[in-house]
Amino acid sequence: MAEQKEIQNEDEDITVTREEQAGENTAETEDSGSGGAELSADERLQQELEAARQQARDNLDKAMRAQAEMDNLRKRTTRDVENAHKFALERFVGELLPVLDSLELGLEAADSAGADSLREGMDLTLKKFQGVLEKFDVSVIDPQGEKFNPDRHEAVSMQELEGSESGTVVSVMQKGYELNGRLIRPAMVIVAK
Repeated sequence: MAEQKEIQNEDEDITVTREEQAGENTAETEDSGSGGAELSADERLQQELEAARQQARDNLDKAMRAQAEMDNLRKRTTRDVENAHKFALERFVGELLPVLDSLELGLEAADSAGADSLREGMDLTLKKFQGVLEKFDVSVIDPQGEKFNPDRHEAVSMQELEGSESGTVVSVMQKGYELNGRLIRPAMVIVAK
């Protein structure tokens, strides 16, 4: 029985005996001598193997480049987020600095000015400060006369007051504040019994 040699291709399995292979090789050499440039099965498989290896190298190179790009993107995003956290209040601080300047000028003027001009300077500074807060969507919670809301108000005490409905805020000890609809500080209030 003739010895067999198996050659595998991607699409089919070919079993060739040594005699058949020798016959093909001699036929191919005869054909090539007559001008045909046909390749043997081994040479064809070698070329296909080399093409597959080149394709694998190209795919590996593409995968490595994609991985490097993803790493760079992750690092860039991390750096951008860190900078955003670090400098998030930069604009806010820039808007508050004129208010600080105004307060300093008011204190300097307090030494030489009367109480009326000091009061006027403080009112202007307060308006500037409120303007800055409004610019950054900070809203005031001043619940005077409103129904007590435990989500937005903090009751300090309860007081009996004629003419006031029970559960109504009769006095605001400290105003509350919200930032973009989120409670920053609840209003401290006195509630009617």
